[in-house]
Amino acid sequence: MTAQLLSANHAAALAATLAARANRKGKGFVGGVYPITPSTECMEYLCNQKIEKGRVVRVESEHSAMGVCIGAAAAGARSFTATSSNGLAYMVENCIAAANLRLPVVMAVANRTLGPPWNIWADQGDALLLRDAGLIQFFCASNQEVFDTVLSAFRLAEDARVMMPVMVSMEGFILSHTIAPVEIPEQALIDDFLPLTDIPHRLDTAAHTLGQVELPHHTECHRFQHHTAMLGAPPVYDAIRQDFEAIFGRALSGAVVPYACEDAETLIVSMGTIGITAERVVDELRAAGERVGSLRVRLFRPLPSDDIRAAFAGKKRIAILDRNISLGLGGVLWSEARALADPGAVVQNYLTGLGGGDVRPEHIAKIVADITAREISGAPQLMEAV
Repeated sequence: MTAQLLSANHAAALAATLAARANRKGKGFVGGVYPITPSTECMEYLCNQKIEKGRVVRVESEHSAMGVCIGAAAAGARSFTATSSNGLAYMVENCIAAANLRLPVVMAVANRTLGPPWNIWADQGDALLLRDAGLIQFFCASNQEVFDTVLSAFRLAEDARVMMPVMVSMEGFILSHTIAPVEIPEQALIDDFLPLTDIPHRLDTAAHTLGQVELPHHTECHRFQHHTAMLGAPPVYDAIRQDFEAIFGRALSGAVVPYACEDAETLIVSMGTIGITAERVVDELRAAGERVGSLRVRLFRPLPSDDIRAAFAGKKRIAILDRNISLGLGGVLWSEARALADPGAVVQNYLTGLGGGDVRPEHIAKIVADITAREISGAPQLMEAV
């Protein structure tokens, strides 16, 4: 194990490179890439790596980048791409195709605000655009977590019980361009962790097609199978976490990351880097005698409802912070998680950091002060209105 100073973009690309090399005795690796800020450096790094069996294909659009991955995975290869914002929006059609065809493509997304007006800063709305499309979705809070999650995503996506794309999200610039130490395992350990890619329904020399027309009943069956497989992904991921720790000697973050939750009366819930800031606020408030905890949701699809419900149990006040908005409703995480709280709990949504605005400790402290003063839940609040 060695430590390298890497941005999250480079950490994602290095994880993909090591996973690609681990499949050198199998059907190899293919990456389809097209640049878009702030994910471009991920692709540039990947293009400069030596991969013994495989290639990185530079195409003319994000739509084609995912098309390359679909073709590669359909042929049985390990596949990877990266994108962001409007590039992901342009890729949506093929993301849905990859999911419906149950192809285990891994994708890194540097979260960026959708435009126009054009904004290159962090907002989770781009990834959440695909929350209903059949891709597994992770949200990371550190460069190390990006590396570990991308590496593990290949194992999860390619598991015969799962077989679907996995998206690994990191906030643009906040992580994508920030340099931090990342522990990198030796290739031999990566080889032990990642089995050779085996896609049961890959194309071969026999008569075999993908994407043919089907009747309504067939679609119903396929959607139900896909839904069932997604619901079954968390226990598969838990087993992967055990192998990860056994092979690499350190823990892989779970579907949720609780922090000082056990005796908390007030809980701060978030996804991504806001969770790290929230933990700092928890330390400061606990030093002042307040019983506050943090819950960071890493796995958003499938939503780990049982884990969230267990963390919410007994909590009087739950502040859910969203760096995203479902227009006409409120924060996306809040809209799905609020029903998991105990009856009578105050569950308040705070829209914060939209369009890449800073979310600082003092902002979260104000949110805690606001929810502490509430007796009932209200409409979603912009942080500036707190």
